[in-house]
Amino acid sequence: MNLKPDSEPSIIRKDHLQGIHEPSRAVSFSDAAFSIIITLLVLEIHRPVASPGHLAHELLNAWPSYVAYVVAFVYVGIIWLNHHYMFERLCAIDPALNWINLGIIGTSSLIPFPTGVLAEAIRDGDLMDQKVAVVLYALVSALMSAAWLPAFSYLRCHPELVKPNLPPTLFAKEVLRPSVGIMLFAIAALVGWFIHPFLAVGIFLLVVVYYAWTSQGTHAFR
Repeated sequence: MNLKPDSEPSIIRKDHLQGIHEPSRAVSFSDAAFSIIITLLVLEIHRPVASPGHLAHELLNAWPSYVAYVVAFVYVGIIWLNHHYMFERLCAIDPALNWINLGIIGTSSLIPFPTGVLAEAIRDGDLMDQKVAVVLYALVSALMSAAWLPAFSYLRCHPELVKPNLPPTLFAKEVLRPSVGIMLFAIAALVGWFIHPFLAVGIFLLVVVYYAWTSQGTHAFR
């Protein structure tokens, strides 16, 4: 009569010894981190120093900061959505995936920095400053995209972490998504440096749309 109740705790103890846990703590930590990242974006909005009677003019001149805030807010929100849909499909997490998740959060937290630099360059910098800012943004964003490659590759090789009602090859094709993002960011850096920075900004917006469109995974469109 007591064999079945005794056997289940033994399995749980074995899983914990192997470092396999429920993903709830990782999800809570990640959500808190993304909330902080989004909150810090407001610090990148330019606060004008205006002489008396010129505040309205200076506020209007700060439009690149407002645009950068909106774009970065949406971008980080889309990263969170991708992260949410990935963890929604997991039943467990192990130490290796925890480290990979830290890489995703760490690279995502860098987004406010190049966003602010790009806004400053558009508002106050010359063409060379804008080119440098575009390349910096492309490098940081490509690094953020690259952080997802080990996550999808690891889950492809460890189907035991994926919910049993889902196909074990669910994450096999998801490697394509960050790869496309890295390629587009590389193209944006080249276009922004050799042609014009504003064309690169257009490609950046295209990547944001692409990640939003595929936030639930490529399988959602089949």
